[in-house]
Order: sequence, then structure tokens, then C-alpha cells
Amino acid sequence: MAVAAPRLAASATIRTMHLLIAEDDSVLADGLSRSLRQSGYTVDTVHDGADADLALASRSFDLLILDLGLPGIGGLEVLRRLRARGDGMPVLILTAADSIEQRVQGLDLGADDYMAKPFSLSELEARVRALTRRGAGHAATLLRHGRLSFDQVGRVAMLDQTMLDLSARELGLLEILLTHNGRMISKAQLVERLCAWGEEVSTNAIEVYIHRLRKKLEPGGVRILTVRGLGYCLAPPEAEAGA
Repeated sequence: MAVAAPRLAASATIRTMHLLIAEDDSVLADGLSRSLRQSGYTVDTVHDGADADLALASRSFDLLILDLGLPGIGGLEVLRRLRARGDGMPVLILTAADSIEQRVQGLDLGADDYMAKPFSLSELEARVRALTRRGAGHAATLLRHGRLSFDQVGRVAMLDQTMLDLSARELGLLEILLTHNGRMISKAQLVERLCAWGEEVSTNAIEVYIHRLRKKLEPGGVRILTVRGLGYCLAPPEAEAGA
């Protein structure tokens, strides 16, 4: 008997964690961006307060990493404007100044956490994981599908007890498929959620990522379905499909 193709939910919002780094030190910003992208996040960077304020006013992010010493509009003013717009996204403050008054002011304006420079990259990533988890309102961050499990905080995918070797793009793609299980996801939606500003990734590239991810998942009985003209979704787990 033919199985009807899942319907595409037109109003569905396809999301993976999207971060904004507002840091005037381009070397530090680039290093943070590369590290966080390798962990599976989508990351945009800006280098002054005006660009940070514009980005935050015009686009939705899951976390802001904010340097207080931004040129032009200072970091505290960027934060004040963000909260004045009613935006409650988590904010992690970076500051070179070891000033208690400055930290208190940032927290009073609505920052969720702060780190003084220099800082440990591993500690920053741990705080990012905690803040994005809190911001998403997830009590549980372990997603399961048949023999597959994915830890959204630790950014680790497992088939049974074996860790999968996935690239940042593949991790992001898998997270989207799992968090929207049962719904079709178009190539255009995947491009929008997986790519940061200034990146040019074609729908052909999405096909390549799907192909690579599919090869790594299928040995564990996890299948990605392709429906021409609609997009992709995860097939029901083997036991459920057999039933």
C-alpha cells in the first residue's frame, strides 16, 4: 500500500541555535565564531555597537555574546535598547574591565551572565550551552529517534553507544530534522537556518550534506526521506515502521 507523503507545514519555523557575537576585536571574534560553528551553531559577527543594534532589531537570535567596549554605541547601551524592545534573548557579556560596578550595571540592565577577559574558551562554550538551553526553555535536551540520540547541549550524536563523527553542518542539519520530526523541511528552509549572514550555500550543497548524513545514519536504521518538490524528513524508526 502506498504511503502518503508527509505534508509540509507552511507555518513551521525551522530553527537551529543562531548566535550573534558583538566584539570589536576581529581576531577574538573570528576565533569565537570558528569554534562555535564547529560545535554546530550558526554564528554572525558584528564589530561595533551600531551594527549590533541594527542586527538585533532586524533579526532573531538565540544568544548574544556582547563586548561592553564596542566603538560607537557601547555594549551597555546596546543591551539597554535590546531589553527596551522587550527582547528577552540570553545575553553573555564579555568585558576587559575587571570592574564590579560595570558587571553590576550589565546585570541590572538584563544580562544573564558575564565573563572577564582573558577567559577559557571551553568555559565560554559551557556557558553558551547553558544559556541557550535556558533560553529555549528545554528541561530535556536529549532527542531520540529509534537507535539515534542527540545531545543538544553537548552537541553529540550517538547510534546505540557509538558516537557519530559529524561535521558542524551535519550536526545542525540533524538537529533540525529531529526537532521537527514528522514534518517536511524544504531546502530553502534548511539554507535559511544553517547559514549565517554573508554565506552563500546553494540548495545543491544541502543535497550534499543530506547525502553525507544519510550514509552515516542508515547503518543504525535511521533513514532520511526525500519527497520531490517538498524536501526532507526522518522516516519512522524501524520498529514503529514495522508495526
